[in-house]
Amino acid sequence: MTHANPITGLDDLLARFTQGLSTRTLRHVAEEARLDGESLKDAVERYEIDYAWHVLGSQRLLDACVSALGTAFGQPVNDTQQDSVREILQAAAAAQPADNLMSFDNDLPALLAALMGPRLATREVPLAESI
Repeated sequence: MTHANPITGLDDLLARFTQGLSTRTLRHVAEEARLDGESLKDAVERYEIDYAWHVLGSQRLLDACVSALGTAFGQPVNDTQQDSVREILQAAAAAQPADNLMSFDNDLPALLAALMGPRLATREVPLAESI
């Protein structure tokens, strides 16, 4: 099912969003854990590290991004806009190499709200009514 997308310049937005992702390889995470004097297991648990595609595709991150966008505008995000957020996160997840890792502590909700906000702010209708 295809939805009308209220976000103009979606390809640019996706490119800017993926450039802002903080990903690491398992080797990099292991090296950081070694330097910090902790086991890899402890580092993964402490930072809530998972595969980047899993973090980006999670309901937890979608909810956080939708909440951040709504907070930025002081009004609820409508279903179409939520679908746009989901599409951006899914596209970013699909673009990740299988071995990229990232943490849930990335500030992705704020990043996505900052990137989407100006595109939505230029619309004449309120955020909750845009289609």
